[in-house]
Amino acid sequence: MSFEIPDGLTDLLQDFTVAVLKERPPDLVKFAADYFNKLKEKNAEQPRGVRFAENEPMQTSDSDDEPMEPPPQRFTRRKSVSAERYDPEADDEEPDEKIVNPKTDDQRLRLSDAVKPIFLFRSLDPEQMHCVLDAMFERKVTVGEHVIDQGDDGDNFYVIDSGIYDIFVDNKMVGKYENRGSFGELALMYNMPRAATIIATSEGIIWALDRITFRRIVLKNAYEKRKVYESLLENVPMLKTLDTYERMNIADALFTRTFGDGDVIIKQGDSADCMYFVEDGEVKITVKNMNDPDSKEKEVSNYTNGMYFGELALVTHKPRAATCYAVGKTRLAVLDVQAFERLLGPCMDILKRNINEYEEQLVQVFGSKAAISDLR
Repeated sequence: MSFEIPDGLTDLLQDFTVAVLKERPPDLVKFAADYFNKLKEKNAEQPRGVRFAENEPMQTSDSDDEPMEPPPQRFTRRKSVSAERYDPEADDEEPDEKIVNPKTDDQRLRLSDAVKPIFLFRSLDPEQMHCVLDAMFERKVTVGEHVIDQGDDGDNFYVIDSGIYDIFVDNKMVGKYENRGSFGELALMYNMPRAATIIATSEGIIWALDRITFRRIVLKNAYEKRKVYESLLENVPMLKTLDTYERMNIADALFTRTFGDGDVIIKQGDSADCMYFVEDGEVKITVKNMNDPDSKEKEVSNYTNGMYFGELALVTHKPRAATCYAVGKTRLAVLDVQAFERLLGPCMDILKRNINEYEEQLVQVFGSKAAISDLR
């Protein structure tokens, strides 16, 4: 399957990205809705913007066939790549030779620590993560050095190991990175010029991932992950009230965790930081009277493929009301609390109704509401 890039899309995405960098909104979805509604009103009298060209052949680039340059040269700005496209669905071939940049044990350890918070890497399996770490290469920067410049074509994705870096849009400082963070993915994901300039204000170290590896591993994995999670979420009754776009946003926010037989997923009394969807396997739910040290756990429910749990503590802002165990090898899709609060607002009435259903389950196990009042 091939996709035609409509006229004006690159400029539209770049303008929106610049607006996000300037405003740094806490709710990106709401900001996007307001931004494009205002843009629509502004252009009502003089329509312009994205349109699909008729009978116009797609421009392609054979840059993926170019020989790889040694690491120091990869920082030369790439030119004339904005017209190239990447279709993850059509990319079913493994690269002839994987890129490996040798590292010392110390470098490998520092790189592993630097990439831990990177959201884009969360869904990579161990083998994919190993390939990404192999392909990344270290660069030392000096004070005043421009790591990327607004308007340049994208060449690498960057992860900060150390140092302070100022962010400039249209020559105005809009933010900074201090010893952590990542940047440069937008130009690679959307085939658009760099939306900002990043300047080092101290000596530091950054790690770079070349454009080809970023696309073939990170983007392709994100695409395949979205397909799997969208299929999972389509079968969750609670999410039937959401439209396709809202479910897609949830799919993008999910990441996978795997548990072995008997592993504790959630422990009763702990604070809540996420909810779970069962991708594959089974989860056993138990509760006990927390005020009676001698009481035994009682099984109240089991969850299987497509079911979800762990959301009640996020709704009530109370400790976990039950303990959850993996039955056999179990794979779960995880939605953290920040994404939960941002994305599941439309489902909050349904989630609150689930509290009553859960209490009815406890009544059946413990005999009365009075008997379950001490469980929380």
